[in-house]
Amino acid sequence: MHIGPYRLPNTLLVAPMAGVTDRPFRKLCKRLGAGYAVSEMVTSRPDLQASLKTSRRADHSGEPGPIAVQIAGTDAQMMADAARYNIDRGAQIIDINMGCPAKKVCNKWAGSALMQDEALAIGIVEAVVAACEPRGVPVTLKMRTGWCADVRNAPTLALAAEQAGVQMLTVHGRTREQGYSGQAEHDTVALIKSRVTVPVVANGDIDCPQKAAAVLRRTGADAVMIGRAAQGRPWIFREIAHFLATGEFLPAPDWGEVRGWLVEHLHDHYDLYGEHTGVRSARKHLGWYVHALGLPAHEIALFRSRINTLTRCEDQLQAVTESFDAWMSRPPTADAPPDGVTDWKLAA
Repeated sequence: MHIGPYRLPNTLLVAPMAGVTDRPFRKLCKRLGAGYAVSEMVTSRPDLQASLKTSRRADHSGEPGPIAVQIAGTDAQMMADAARYNIDRGAQIIDINMGCPAKKVCNKWAGSALMQDEALAIGIVEAVVAACEPRGVPVTLKMRTGWCADVRNAPTLALAAEQAGVQMLTVHGRTREQGYSGQAEHDTVALIKSRVTVPVVANGDIDCPQKAAAVLRRTGADAVMIGRAAQGRPWIFREIAHFLATGEFLPAPDWGEVRGWLVEHLHDHYDLYGEHTGVRSARKHLGWYVHALGLPAHEIALFRSRINTLTRCEDQLQAVTESFDAWMSRPPTADAPPDGVTDWKLAA
């Protein structure tokens, strides 16, 4: 599959998720089988472009290309300027956010709220494409099926976006009204795929190899994009790639492999954020990892209670390695409190 001049190594994409898909996470996902990853959403507001938060989100040091940056906003000229700004800083693909359901984004008429105003939405697409085309940078678009169940206008917007020059469309199979509740539907993705010629990517509730294969068959989509299912489980991409290539399931990684990936992730995370912010923002990743390992609830609670009190990188790394050493020597299998504890919730 190609996005403009860029040929992707496979058709497994990492969804942009604010607060999650930073540089360390994207790099690890790519190393573990993802063919492409989009940055966290960055604002188009020029007064915030120099902020520490935005600069971290736009940090691609050492990341294998193509480098894709997602921009969000409501003003066509501001979005075009944001595209140029990020291209000057290394972006090779610009993605337009028309899918974020967060209230703080939609209340400002950005993200999926743009789908309520088709003229504004397409005006933004046209302005961004006009800014990117002279530099040979392709523009992609991520959106939802519509604003609500009664207004599923993604097929209409997809055709207009293709005509405006967008070179890939990603569709999350939910409306803005749904948020992340209910089940994603991919019939809208199939309809869009039947109407456009650019690559179409299916997104939403793809959390295992079988689901990825089923969605690809049902929709005819060119690729799948995975978001929440990769949190704490970045190896999901190699599992899906293996299944799609062979029809067989890849054995689960052993605990030693997971520990190695997690320690690598933490080092890169600390490097980006520094100790104060890095230790604290790593906690959510650590929580996702232990959930993905299928640990009993009491082990998860005890682990999280320990790491949530630590404020130094060295101590957090030590807690991780010691916990893995304990689990590997005595694999936890029963959801029961440890010896001498009558209520693990209290112990946590």
